[in-house]
Amino acid sequence: MTETSLRTGYRVRASELTGRNWLNTGGRQLQLEDLRGKIVILDFWTFCCINCLHVIDELRPLEEKYSEVLVTVGVHSPKFEHEADPVALASAVERYDIHHPVLDDPELTTWQAYTARAWPTLVVVDPEGYIVAHLSGEGHASGLESLVEELVEEHSAKGTLHRGSGPYVPAESTAGDLRFPGKVLALPETGTFLVGDTGHHRLVELEADLVTVRRTIGSGERGFADGGLDEARFNEPQGLALLPGAIARQVGYDVVIADTVNHRLRGLALADSRVSTIAGNGVQRLLDAENQIKARPVELQETSHDLGGYTGEPPEDATPRLEDTHLGINPTAISLSSPWDVIWSSTLERVVIAMAGTHQIFTFDPLTGSVDILAGTGLEGLLDGDSSAAWFAQPSGLTEDAHGNIWVADSETSAVRILSFLSVNGRVRVQVQSAVGTGLFDFGFRDGGADQARLQHPLGVTALPDGSVAIADTYNGAVRRYDPATRQVSTLVRGLAEPSDVLVDQAPVADGGEPLLIVVEANKHQLVRVPIPKEALAVDEGASQTQRPKTAVVPGPLAVTIRFSAPKGQKLDDRWGDPTQLKISSSPESLLVSGGGTSVGLQRELVLSDEITEGVLHITARAAACDGELGGEIPDHAACHLYQQDWGIPVNFSADGETELTLDLRGLD
Repeated sequence: MTETSLRTGYRVRASELTGRNWLNTGGRQLQLEDLRGKIVILDFWTFCCINCLHVIDELRPLEEKYSEVLVTVGVHSPKFEHEADPVALASAVERYDIHHPVLDDPELTTWQAYTARAWPTLVVVDPEGYIVAHLSGEGHASGLESLVEELVEEHSAKGTLHRGSGPYVPAESTAGDLRFPGKVLALPETGTFLVGDTGHHRLVELEADLVTVRRTIGSGERGFADGGLDEARFNEPQGLALLPGAIARQVGYDVVIADTVNHRLRGLALADSRVSTIAGNGVQRLLDAENQIKARPVELQETSHDLGGYTGEPPEDATPRLEDTHLGINPTAISLSSPWDVIWSSTLERVVIAMAGTHQIFTFDPLTGSVDILAGTGLEGLLDGDSSAAWFAQPSGLTEDAHGNIWVADSETSAVRILSFLSVNGRVRVQVQSAVGTGLFDFGFRDGGADQARLQHPLGVTALPDGSVAIADTYNGAVRRYDPATRQVSTLVRGLAEPSDVLVDQAPVADGGEPLLIVVEANKHQLVRVPIPKEALAVDEGASQTQRPKTAVVPGPLAVTIRFSAPKGQKLDDRWGDPTQLKISSSPESLLVSGGGTSVGLQRELVLSDEITEGVLHITARAAACDGELGGEIPDHAACHLYQQDWGIPVNFSADGETELTLDLRGLD
């Protein structure tokens, strides 16, 4: 087997596992020595990160298949301040059904010892305690299985492999009728509420009191199956959208469900509780492969709006419609990636989807089955402007305001974004603007003007009756309010346990009262009603940046190398030229004197400005490989695979800093 550690060519002893505490061990404080004789996968993750959640799901089959020889250890290395809270981490471990030991590493001690630079990172340690692989990103399941098989064979022959149970001890559940609920939808005809009971892998219809269960939809077992009340199976369902009655009667279902971990959209017929699959093939979308829908967003306007004076009122011409980008593909043959929220857009007359896994906004037309990309390049970050060039970062919540604009809770940038529409010659043109939020590593808990206000990983938004927007500011445990007329952010409610969604309850208005807010309080497994205060709080607990260790570099030339080797049984797909690509930019832009942009190849010479003291390098690497043996031809119908990883590398300058930066986007040989 070819050595695939970061230090290729010789054996590297694994470092000790050091942190604050261990979870899922029954109180036992593990040492690396306790795992000797087992194949160990160290999974460096943080619970805000969608890619990390993908990896947790990718590893489940391996953990089950090799339970006697393989131990996964989650090393939790937090990005956000809230994620360093041990109570929040314990909830996340329960929420995501993590069935392996987890090391709480709030100071990133073990992260630094293993030279991790991105979430997620996987490190494989052999039964003798040596590192044999160091991987970035997701999509390595098949390569890992091949490596585990080789290690089992090798160490069985050496007598260094020990079979038997691992150190995992499950924690007690804290759930009730609901378990980590995600999103909520009002059902006006019955006065009830439909909830994505995410942790129980089902839907629950609650009476108006938000407590009494009218019915449950789904078996409650993680999986995928269509069918009736007790037959259907989901995998961490989140967003819910109610279709207009006329549309629902034509398509045969009333509610669209974002079945997040199944990477599908499901349809629910309320009358008979039947669930069907309406989009998605269950295969996670990574990039635009041959059998997936291409990124053909709508044409965009050439001008932008000043958000301070923008009312968002649509033009008075014909109802805007998207440019026809339907490719004639059955929507259930298209790959999606962690759809997190869905709403019906009265402007577009389509379902709008927050596609968290690819950092994009999609649309789905129930009548034609057309699935289209509305906004976002797929690159992770915060970049406004034309929708075809905009960057998002794990969009997780959607709402439509009275003017037809779509508001987006862009969780990883701790931002709220706006999609506004103009119709020109019958075609929709889309602009993306940021109302609150400044970047991928900036967060905090601060009210005031939008330029200074800070959120922390918001997951939900809803339009308020006065034209403002309420925000489920999840990691701040608060509901915030943004007023587009004044561009001010205020706090409505605080002291909540990870609110994941917020909804206006208009029912009290019928009795002469004021509307209330319904808040999904995920970590208390409940929904609560709260008043909409006339006088909001004023909070300023400061602005923060993600405290990741900075890489010291020398001003001037910096050589960047991305190491990649195709997994066993695959070869680089060079039939149409170089199958690799490197895209590099920086924050601030002036950090890069030269070397930015996109080009083929996985090596680049940068020049860094000596007038900037620190910044962030944004690096995206891609490589394409197809099934086939080295030296042979790639078969015409070979399965092809696209590998991608994004890094945000904080750097500062030092006279004795690095002149080379080497990162790993690696398959397993």
